[in-house]
Amino acid sequence: MSDTRPEWAPAAINLDQPSSARVWDYFLGGSHNFAVDREVAEAAIAFKPDMPELARQVRMFLHRAVRTAAAAGVDQYLDIGAGVPTMGPVHEIARERNPHARVVYVDHDPVAVAHGEAILAEDPDAAFIQADARSPRAILADSRVRALLDFDRPVAVLLCSVLHFVSDADDPAAVVATLRDAIAPGSFLIMQHASHDDQPSETIAMLEMWNAKSPEPMYWRTAAQIEALFDGFTLLKPGVVPLPLWRPEPEEAERAAKNPQRYASYAGVAVKPHVTGTAG
Repeated sequence: MSDTRPEWAPAAINLDQPSSARVWDYFLGGSHNFAVDREVAEAAIAFKPDMPELARQVRMFLHRAVRTAAAAGVDQYLDIGAGVPTMGPVHEIARERNPHARVVYVDHDPVAVAHGEAILAEDPDAAFIQADARSPRAILADSRVRALLDFDRPVAVLLCSVLHFVSDADDPAAVVATLRDAIAPGSFLIMQHASHDDQPSETIAMLEMWNAKSPEPMYWRTAAQIEALFDGFTLLKPGVVPLPLWRPEPEEAERAAKNPQRYASYAGVAVKPHVTGTAG
């Protein structure tokens, strides 16, 4: 049975169709989700009880990666597949170091966009646009993106929890390559991607359940396939690693080392080089 439509939900939203952005919002403890999203989320949790912890780990990785880019002097961010911008969004983290950091969020979900627009309505240095990660050229050509981001200077591109919704037919490598070719040397690529490597049958069953219920199927990949998406970039240490092992905070390090594969996800951060070389 459908929810009563809340005031913040655009009229065109189908309350009977789940959305990955809104399911993720539910995992994070947010309120911008509907009964159909909660049904899918709870079904996933039944298979894999640590799904909310996975969402928290993705958010913590995003925070660490953005702080790494900010420490390198990056003050421009393009967050593709941003979802509902809650629980420490990119602009808040980036502005810890640079109060004038500029951020453009991108998502195809109208609820995420509507909520993001409301949050950023009075912020001249941030915007939220509705676009699809599978159409990077349209994102790069958007007038609001071009107004806020100067692609002649380094930009951090975030692709967290999004490329595993891009099928092989839609060519995720080409998506990344298009973005890579548009950004200046010194730019960062921040990526997290789901994987079926070393996963128990319960996790694979959860993926099958998701793909049966959701109009947005997932395409999990191996560590080698995920690392290949960083082609043309120089990976920062420790490379492409299980999600919680990418530069965990000292207080998280011991916990992160315990069965990191349970998050079914790899993460990495890389820089577009000026010349062939190494970074770390």
